[in-house]
Formats: sequence, C-alpha cells, structure tokens
Amino acid sequence: MSHCLYPQIATYKEEWLTVSQHHQIYIEQSGNPNGIPVVYLHGGPGGGSSENHRRYFDPEIYRIILFDQRGCGKSLPTLSLDNNTTWDLVNDIEAIRKHLLIDKWLVSGGSWGTTLALCYGIKYSDKILAFILRGIFLGTQKEYDWLYKSDGAARFFPDYYREFSSVLAQGEQADPLIGYHRIFQGNNELAKTSASKAWYLWELRLSTIEYQHIKPLKVEDTHKALCMAQLSSYYFYQNCFLNENYIMANMSEIAEIPAIIIHGRYDMVCQLGVADELVNAWENATLQILTQAGHSGFESQTIDAICKATDTMASFLNESHQ
Repeated sequence: MSHCLYPQIATYKEEWLTVSQHHQIYIEQSGNPNGIPVVYLHGGPGGGSSENHRRYFDPEIYRIILFDQRGCGKSLPTLSLDNNTTWDLVNDIEAIRKHLLIDKWLVSGGSWGTTLALCYGIKYSDKILAFILRGIFLGTQKEYDWLYKSDGAARFFPDYYREFSSVLAQGEQADPLIGYHRIFQGNNELAKTSASKAWYLWELRLSTIEYQHIKPLKVEDTHKALCMAQLSSYYFYQNCFLNENYIMANMSEIAEIPAIIIHGRYDMVCQLGVADELVNAWENATLQILTQAGHSGFESQTIDAICKATDTMASFLNESHQ
C-alpha cells in the first residue's frame, strides 16, 4: 500500500504558552481532540514547524501537536538566544505536555528534532508512549565535523562547500563553526544576512536528492534563513549544550520504549551510520533504511515511510492499550 501526506487540515486551537520571563512558545493542535496525542519536534535548531508536519498523521486517529521552539517560527521573541539551550527546550516540551493535560504521548521528530526527542526521552521517559524519528542526529563532534569541515560532506559537494566557506575570513575556513559564530555575534547586519543565506543554502543543497535536477535550490525566505543559521550556529558552537556522546551514554533510560527509526541511505546531513549505531544500542527500536532518499522529510519515499510508520504505531498503541 502506498502512502502520501494526509490531506491538509486546519488547526482547532492555536496559542502562545509563556515558558519563561523572556519566551512565549507557539503551540497548535489539529486532528482528533480525543485521539492518540503526538508531538512533532521540528528540525534546525531554528527551523520552525510546518503545516505539512501535521500531514504525517491521520487526523481521525491522532491529536496532533506542533510547536515552534524558542527563538523561531511564531514563538516570541524571534531570534532570541537568551535562555535558549537544549535543556530549556526539553523543559518546554514537558511544560506543553502538562499544559495540555496529556498523560503520555507519542514523540516524533526529524533531524535536530530527533536530538531533542531523545534528550526529552532520557529526562522524561515515563511520559512517552513511543518514538517515530527520521534522520538521526546525536550532537557529537564527528557529526559537526562531517557537516562543516572540509573532509566530510564537502568531499561530495566541493563546489557548494566553496560557496558556504567563502563568507569566512581565510584563517577561519578550517573551522567554519568558529567563523560563522564570530559573524553572528557581531554587529554587521548585512554580514549576518549574507552568512545566514550561505549557511541555510548549504544545508538545503545537502538535504535532498530528489529535486535538485529539476531546478536550482535557492533561499526564498530570508527570515527562516536567519533563524536556521543563527540558532543552529549558536547551538552547534556550544555542542548543543550536551556532553560528548551524551545520548548514547544514557540509552538505558529509553531502551524499553518502542521506536521506529527512519533514515535515508543518501542522507548527507545526518549520517546513516549514526542511526545504525543508535539502533544497535536500543533493544526496542527498528531501523528502516530508505534506499532512494536523502535527508529531507518531504522526499517521496520518506513521506511514504513516515506516514506508514504513524499508521503502524497507531495500531500498535491501540492494541497495547486495550
């Protein structure tokens, strides 16, 4: 049976939840108010949620909860780095669960959203029914090096990498995370905008194998580029506020929670080997390798796999709770 995104549905509730003196988090709900609660964690950091994320889930079965993480999307204030760490976001997820009076929920996400989901799971494992995760990223040094240094993904995309690194001073090109951090911490707004577009375009170009032959990718949303680049740079410069190998070292906390892991074989943003390592340490997880997919959550085979996974998980959860 072939799957596709479920039909577009409207939200039945939108609100802003105050989670600190400085931050208000945008939350939306759609689908069945009495269905299986699921929270979807968007990528980035700084990517913001998409109306199409709702469409991974059958609206007759699921109570679908999306939110924009601190500093991006519709959350306020935008582009704020104050009190904005992985653990602030983890606590925001828990605050949302309590606010919505949910006992336990399915936790789903893609890319950076998988990092956040796993950190949330390690801290709040008793609040999770199951996971559905796409494009695993664990926030380790080898992953940062793969993405941003010249001997990783750059080996496959040397022309694009030259554009990515061209905004940096010559002496900073050996370690772009340091160079980009300097630009984003400065006061030159034109330089920040130019660097944000270069950062975002690099990731866009790495993210899909399906559409690049149709038309060249370009940055069409400057605000999204600013959020993605500056928040991602801030988090990655700080090692995502995690000790090295934090998630793998704490797998025992989530080992018994069922999980479906989906990963494109040709994912150039998040390496398949990382997902394989995770699943080998997770007794209740299964890994589905997509043979014709890259990183994007909206390539054809990936859409099919995620929607099939949400259907499979709904059946499993309904049977296990009868």
